[in-house]
Amino acid sequence: MLLISCPNCGSRDETEFHYGGQAHVPYPEDPAALDDRQWAEFLFYRDNTKGAFAERWLHSTGCRQWFNLLRDTVTYEIQAVYPMGAARPDRAAAAPESGTASTAPDSTTTGTAAPDISGTSTAPATSAGTTAPEGASK
Repeated sequence: MLLISCPNCGSRDETEFHYGGQAHVPYPEDPAALDDRQWAEFLFYRDNTKGAFAERWLHSTGCRQWFNLLRDTVTYEIQAVYPMGAARPDRAAAAPESGTASTAPDSTTTGTAAPDISGTSTAPATSAGTTAPEGASK
């Protein structure tokens, strides 16, 4: 689970946000001059980068404001959060944000730790040597 740092509300769970696609896709200067192929490329074709990727996000259950973030698509590390209309920060100069995917061993999304069942037994109960509480039926 990601913790995304909203510029207006602070860190929140990713379920409060909606992904808005690739950031910094310029609108065509003269959309009427585009043929169908060029229009389709503007609407549907996006980069599929491995590594740092600029994305648009909407804080849909919070302040309802759009913002951009720079996220590594391999590690899910959020490298920068910045307002709409601002230039994409340089990856090397981007300060990491507090929101990242959890890699803790007890994480429900990425961890491999199982519940501790060392004090439980999977052997069937035998009636020899055991007695039922008073009033219980066997």
